[in-house]
Amino acid sequence: MDALDRLAEPGLDLLRRVDTLIAAGVPEGHPVWPLLRRMQVLPGDAVRGFLDLHPVPLASAGHAVRRLVRGYDDVSAALTDSVLWSGAAATAYGQQRAALLRHLDEGPDSLVGRLESTAGYADALADWVEGSRLALARTLADVLRSAEAVAVVSATATGASTRPGPVGPGVADAAEIAARVLAVLCVAYDGAETLLRQWAPSLAESAWRPPTDGRPRYDQPTRVGW
Repeated sequence: MDALDRLAEPGLDLLRRVDTLIAAGVPEGHPVWPLLRRMQVLPGDAVRGFLDLHPVPLASAGHAVRRLVRGYDDVSAALTDSVLWSGAAATAYGQQRAALLRHLDEGPDSLVGRLESTAGYADALADWVEGSRLALARTLADVLRSAEAVAVVSATATGASTRPGPVGPGVADAAEIAARVLAVLCVAYDGAETLLRQWAPSLAESAWRPPTDGRPRYDQPTRVGW
């Protein structure tokens, strides 16, 4: 359990009240408007969805992917064993074997290269989730102890007389809290999009690279030695 998990219950209670107030309307020109348009969700729902993101499963996925590399290493080792034969068939086999070795484990475009990139991307996402959860937790901690939070709770308390619309009690305070929460979530999702752009080239499908030595000749004898 991290700081965001510990703040989830009081934070969601406050944001539920915030959502109720801003759903009735927000003053024109308030900074929360562009954030609402971009996120297309109220802050309470946005935070509730973000709570499901945890770094541990992503980091575990990265470790699991790296463990697969050992199997590719074993196959590559088998392909590099010397074979005592010569001739056209041996040449054709050697060309295909070299191409397969390149495809398995030669450079970032190989299968092993793609596995390592996938594991690295999972690690980067885990770091992004951890950092974003910490930033959101700090924001929730700040708004929970703010004067705006007091005004929002007072305006939504049982028996409180509320007036619908953007000029009602606590609405401006709710909009301020919503703007702060949505702003940090916007930064978080910008970070996720940046990661995807950065890693996308190295996560593409590994294309097969055929042998580069041309077609083998079959008009020569094959000699096998043991």
